[in-house]
Amino acid sequence: MSVDPETQEQDQGPRWPVPPLGGWTADDLDRLPDLPPHTELIDGSLVFVSPQTLFHERTVDFFKWQLQSVAPEDFEVVREFTIDVDRQNRPEPDVIVVPEHVIQDPEQTRFPAQAVLLAIEVVSPESLTRDRETKPVKYARAKIPHYWRVENREGKAVVYVFELEPNTGTYTPTGIFHDRLKADAPFPVDLDLTAITAKRSRKAPEQ
Repeated sequence: MSVDPETQEQDQGPRWPVPPLGGWTADDLDRLPDLPPHTELIDGSLVFVSPQTLFHERTVDFFKWQLQSVAPEDFEVVREFTIDVDRQNRPEPDVIVVPEHVIQDPEQTRFPAQAVLLAIEVVSPESLTRDRETKPVKYARAKIPHYWRVENREGKAVVYVFELEPNTGTYTPTGIFHDRLKADAPFPVDLDLTAITAKRSRKAPEQ
């Protein structure tokens, strides 16, 4: 059952939602009022997202539009959308690739994790442990075949690519990519990662 947020006196501001016994559930994420945008549910706890950097914004945009341009026609690329892993886990990957048939209603707020072909997380300082350790375990348990983790290394994107090993149910690293990401799975891609860099920080061409 959900517990509505309590409100203190006006001069003290609002109080955070108090979780019910056993923690929040995936359904609560749709019912709780006044949650900040992009709130996730991890192990029954609400996770609030810090303000994002320009690198994060540009990287998410890059993968959303670049992947959409090369994805098979029966797949959609969606950014910042929650997925149901289980009753107490409803994370929000930065970018996901899903089959077109799971998009059923313009008002829907989540997809089943089992339908996701690829999940991408762009690492922020506050999400480092979740993106490197917590989320990959949960995505693998949900049998998401491909997981990419993008990190900011001195202003440049580095992409760590993982594929689900069916016998162990865990992710196996298949490559680390710096200036260019070229892969055959989940579908052929050849991406210029330097395009993520801010224009003013790119080296000017020699005359």
